[in-house]
Amino acid sequence: MKPSLASRLSLRFVALAYLFVLLLVPIGVILYRTFENGIVAFAQSISTPAAISALNVSLLIVAIVVPVNVIFGIVVALALVRGRFPGRGLLQAVVDLPFAVSPIVVGVALIMLWGANGWFGAVEDLGLKVIFGLPGMVLATIFVTLPFVVREVEPVLREIGEEQEQAAATLGANTWQTFWRITLPAIRWGLTYGIVLTVARALGEFGAVIMVSSGFPGVSQTLTLLVHARYIDDHNTFGAYSAATLLMAIAVIVLLLMTLLDRKRSTE
Repeated sequence: MKPSLASRLSLRFVALAYLFVLLLVPIGVILYRTFENGIVAFAQSISTPAAISALNVSLLIVAIVVPVNVIFGIVVALALVRGRFPGRGLLQAVVDLPFAVSPIVVGVALIMLWGANGWFGAVEDLGLKVIFGLPGMVLATIFVTLPFVVREVEPVLREIGEEQEQAAATLGANTWQTFWRITLPAIRWGLTYGIVLTVARALGEFGAVIMVSSGFPGVSQTLTLLVHARYIDDHNTFGAYSAATLLMAIAVIVLLLMTLLDRKRSTE
């Protein structure tokens, strides 16, 4: 039975009201508090040494995490789709583990493994400081962003099948040539979506990172940690809103990029 006009309008009103209250109002408040003193004050707040350092650390983490997750994601997706091996179901569960486990738990687990008294704590004697340093933040971010490339590439591999790869092998192509010329072009859009989602999550991660970071400005403070430090520790609400707006602007750019890629894909 087709819903009545009143029912459709009511559902639209409820959906829009829900988005307005939970999304638009908080964003509007942040933007108002950010620019109430003018754009010059905002520019000064996000150009401090601490803010610039936090942005650099965030981008550095993204630059490390994305290539690692791309390589891991493609290999695991190929194994799950093309392979038949014992423990395949366990691997599927491990890939989805970051969706089920709280980021705080991830941080605690890393401390137990890499902390001074952890299983691998002896690496600090070799001069490698993992916990409360950049390596720990990178490990935490890799874990929480692990599923995105796998879950975006996997359905594409299932859709394209193996016929073209088998044909390339029949014509004499080796494994690397088949992957580079056949598989990679076929999965490029799924891979691109996975990369975009990985970048967005890596930039916005807080729970796991705060557990393994010292939070010192210029050392191991990301943009999300800068927002927390300014708001909670320094009681600098304007600075916190400014840093949050900068983080939100980067997220919007990533979202627009994903939208443009989706439109480009639909035209091909």
